[in-house]
Amino acid sequence: MNNKSLTEYLNKEPLVLVDFFAEWCGPCKTLAPILKDAKTKIEGNAKIIKIDIDKNQHAAAHFSVRSVPTLILFKEGKLVWRQSGVLSSDQICNIINQHK
Repeated sequence: MNNKSLTEYLNKEPLVLVDFFAEWCGPCKTLAPILKDAKTKIEGNAKIIKIDIDKNQHAAAHFSVRSVPTLILFKEGKLVWRQSGVLSSDQICNIINQHK
């Protein structure tokens, strides 16, 4: 996904959680099932997308992603929250619910 299409997507969706990850990253692998669980709990209150930093280096650079995993929450295209590292499903859901 190039920066333009990513920006367009973020602008048209009310709430999007972006997971910047890498295939070689152990904590990213730990986070994957946690995000799947969070996705079922939030029931459509937000979209969750994954962006591989090795395949999308421009997007990673555009958002200054320096470590993986990095989660960034966008509300109507504006960055409203970001954190690097692994969170629990409940923590992710709480953050999404605070911004909906």
